[in-house]
Amino acid sequence: MTNTYALILFNLFILALLALDLGLFNRRPHAPSLRETSLWYAAWLALALLFNVGIFFWRGPEPALQFLTGYILELSLSMDNVFVFALIFSYMAVPLSCQHRVLFWGILGALVMRSIFIVAGVALVSRFAWIFYVFGAFLVFTGLKLLWEKQREFHPERNPVLRLARKFFPVTAGYEGSSFFVRDRGSLLVTPLLLVLLLVETTDLLFAVDSIPAVFAITQDPFIVYTSNIFAIVGLRTLYFLLAGAIAKFRYLHPALAVILILVGVKMLAAHIYKPPTWVSLALICLIFGAAICLSLLHERGPRAGDASGKA
Repeated sequence: MTNTYALILFNLFILALLALDLGLFNRRPHAPSLRETSLWYAAWLALALLFNVGIFFWRGPEPALQFLTGYILELSLSMDNVFVFALIFSYMAVPLSCQHRVLFWGILGALVMRSIFIVAGVALVSRFAWIFYVFGAFLVFTGLKLLWEKQREFHPERNPVLRLARKFFPVTAGYEGSSFFVRDRGSLLVTPLLLVLLLVETTDLLFAVDSIPAVFAITQDPFIVYTSNIFAIVGLRTLYFLLAGAIAKFRYLHPALAVILILVGVKMLAAHIYKPPTWVSLALICLIFGAAICLSLLHERGPRAGDASGKA
């Protein structure tokens, strides 16, 4: 089976699952429960791991390891997306029952945009070898910028797409259920929910600028880059519902993501001198990400323990 046919089958499989998600399990807008969200995320994770096993038997251990590394790298970088999605929904006061619909269509749009980014990236890297080092320098710069900023700022009111939409389209005063458009006296009106979708799409576009070059540090195989990225993205919606309430507590995730970007960028810049095995990249990403989570949890628990001892 060639990569072209494999990609077609893969896309049909993902679209079928997304259609099943929206058309059957989430046909009516509702606030997903923790159990429902956990089951969905476990399902997406299991599918990604089964796909990884399939790559192992189809193409061998190294491509399978590259897929797993790219998948975990993208999941790590997606943590910033979760935080920004939470800010968007809070700023726009989106009802919890409508958030799933926004994220569903947002993820679908992200699949299209990521596909374009990946195809363009593969074409550039294969035609211009020096672009690989440009990607590396960009990732180092982005990582250092994140460390310097300490907190990635987000101002929805400054989003140019949102401002243009409000300028050229009539917007309803409030939400109209889960509808993006409504008709009033023959006129087509845009609801605030569509503005939220535009914010989600443009935000993911900005994050893709970081994550797509990072995956190229692991492999330049278009099939591995695309499938690992897509599997991470389709699970992002359920990841949001799992972590939205607690993501702010993981205070060390932000610097950890910055360090990961810097290390990946340095790896790309030094590729002509030394290219470490894929398992080394995977181990470093897991180590940094895991350390950030553990340190964040210890920091959250520390003050409480101090208060308890003080009262005693």
